[in-house]
Amino acid sequence: MRHALLLPLLALSACAIGPSIDERLSAFVGRSELELVSTLGAPSRSYDTGGQRFLSYEEQRTVAVPGGFVGGPWGYRRGLYGGFSTTAYAPVQCDVTFGLREGRVVSYTYRGEGCS
Repeated sequence: MRHALLLPLLALSACAIGPSIDERLSAFVGRSELELVSTLGAPSRSYDTGGQRFLSYEEQRTVAVPGGFVGGPWGYRRGLYGGFSTTAYAPVQCDVTFGLREGRVVSYTYRGEGCS
């Protein structure tokens, strides 16, 4: 009986996805600026104001997105009705900013369609 219950749980765990962006970024809260830069590299920008420091990281990459259908109803030899589907490519960006106070990460924000 135990094995009968364990099998569905194992099957479900195989479909599990990795940690969310909030789970990954919250791991940096409380860490020092040195640990942050050692892990993520040099920031794209930094800004100091009112006793707080902000470190910004930018990532831009290109992803494939499903394209449209090209072709017409002439000729059956080149696929269904002579047409073919295309693949388009689009840039996506993710900007992450960490807020530091007294050398420690206290907050983070992110924006962009590439943040996942």
